[in-house]
Amino acid sequence: MIRTLAITRSHEVVTGIPLEEIQPEDYAWMWVDFNAPTPKESALLTTYFHFHPLAVEDCLHVLQRPKLDYYDELQFFVLHALEPDTLHVEEVDLFLGQNLIVSFHNKELQEVDEAWTEIIQHAHDRKIWSRGPVSCAYNVMDKLVDKYFPSVFSIEDELAELENRGSTESVEDLMNQVFDLRGRLLKLRRTVVPMRDLMYRIVNSQHVQSNNEHKVYFGDIYDHLLKLTDMIEADREMTADLRDSYISLNSNRMNSIMKTLTVITTVFMPLTLIAGIYGMNFTNMPELAWKFGYPAVLLLMFVLGGGMVLWFLKRGWFK
Repeated sequence: MIRTLAITRSHEVVTGIPLEEIQPEDYAWMWVDFNAPTPKESALLTTYFHFHPLAVEDCLHVLQRPKLDYYDELQFFVLHALEPDTLHVEEVDLFLGQNLIVSFHNKELQEVDEAWTEIIQHAHDRKIWSRGPVSCAYNVMDKLVDKYFPSVFSIEDELAELENRGSTESVEDLMNQVFDLRGRLLKLRRTVVPMRDLMYRIVNSQHVQSNNEHKVYFGDIYDHLLKLTDMIEADREMTADLRDSYISLNSNRMNSIMKTLTVITTVFMPLTLIAGIYGMNFTNMPELAWKFGYPAVLLLMFVLGGGMVLWFLKRGWFK
């Protein structure tokens, strides 16, 4: 589907104009959105707009890394939209000209719809009108970046819950959850960091914005991405600390179990030796014919075993 939005020189919004009926000289600027286009509609990037073949190729072959390319008087942006629940990434491409912006995405995106609605609602504002396509580009980028925050906040909430559940769940389950969180953080990092680098390039570019006002707006998005990066890195450090803590806890539990088993084995070793000696059934064993031999051996084994247990307790081996 292709939808169009044009702003007249009297600050009026006109939508739904067929491409073949658009007369650029009649409008201050226009926004054309390719929303999940068909192959026939996608071909218009070349046949109608005559965009550079490399830019068109990047649109049709997803998924590209976020980037900014310059083509004569046109700037081409590759942006990433993030699905908060699945962390699936969708590519959003923008062609930004002096009086034209074209957005291209293969899936309907709430962020683009919100930016579209906001431009319509505030088209009467002269500041929005005068900034033209740059304002659209800023709105789309701002909406995309704002959608990154819920995913990071969700992971932080899960980390807080994971810390509280540390004493009630098995170490194996906790470790699985920690590694799952680290995997999701890695996915987020692969999206946020390239977007941060792209926004840094936009902020410092002399081609995209022509005055300090534009720089301030894009700088605000860059600040959001810096904050997201810091949050992700802090969460990754926290998961690493949790992982190390759980590994140490598991090792401590294993050591405690091995110590207990070692103590039990040590106590029974001399008792097993005595039982083995008197179980050999040799003929010349004086104790076998002694009336009190059996109770004496049992008493010896009891005293020996009890004495070793008391000694281990005094040494603190059962702590």
